Amino acid sequence: MTGFIGGGNMAEAMVKGIAQSSKFKVQSEILVSEPQIERRKYLEQTYGIKTTASNKEVASLCNIIILAVKPQNMAAVLDEIADAVTGDKTVVSIAAGITLSFLQSKLKTKKLIRVMPNTPALVQEGMSVMSMCECFSDRDVAVVRDILMSIGKVITLPEKYMDAVTALSGSGPAFIALFIETMIEAGVKMGLNRDNAYELAVQTLIGTAKLLDTGMTPEKLGEMVTSPGGTTAAGLRAFEERGLSNIVSEALHAALKRAKELGKSKESS
Repeated sequence: MTGFIGGGNMAEAMVKGIAQSSKFKVQSEILVSEPQIERRKYLEQTYGIKTTASNKEVASLCNIIILAVKPQNMAAVLDEIADAVTGDKTVVSIAAGITLSFLQSKLKTKKLIRVMPNTPALVQEGMSVMSMCECFSDRDVAVVRDILMSIGKVITLPEKYMDAVTALSGSGPAFIALFIETMIEAGVKMGLNRDNAYELAVQTLIGTAKLLDTGMTPEKLGEMVTSPGGTTAAGLRAFEERGLSNIVSEALHAALKRAKELGKSKESS
């Protein structure tokens, strides 16, 4: 049985993904602990799963335990469930900044996986990165990977890259949303109504992402759109003059720095 401690948006995204996957029997294989009774009722009615108010019940009954709580609540939750987490259980944390060593310091099991998902998981288009010890069998890893694949794509990387992952794909949706919001506002200032500007900007983003997902490089796509002396070239020149590349790089490095700071604060707390 797979258990979720925390029934928020990311947990729901995974439950939804599992519910739509032929590899899982949702009603019999999922248990979610959630303190809010209305939220429990919603999850039960929407997905036909079992819920409880007890984190320890999830830890006791489930062989895969997914920690879907806020980073600031993680230490308390780990202390609460520690006695119920035996060495045969797999524990998966999706909380930003919570390291494998921190989990190891709190739990008896060595079967620990750290995952950085991102917000597009809410529509099953997420990007998740797993880090783990080498103690896992292929079978154990396959189950967790199947869960993550139900909400998008997944890759495995050493934990030392997780702060960079947090900056790029974890924070990335907010950066991209800001760029699209700025395009929409510019469209309105050019005379378009807001609905049309929104549709134009968002569909352009979706179409561009799908083109890049075919394997086309950003450089190649740029060449296809840009004609010498044309409108795209004029716009790209403005980006270059304003230092867009430096702005993006600085934003990602600021996010990276903060991810490292948060990780250190969790280790020392």
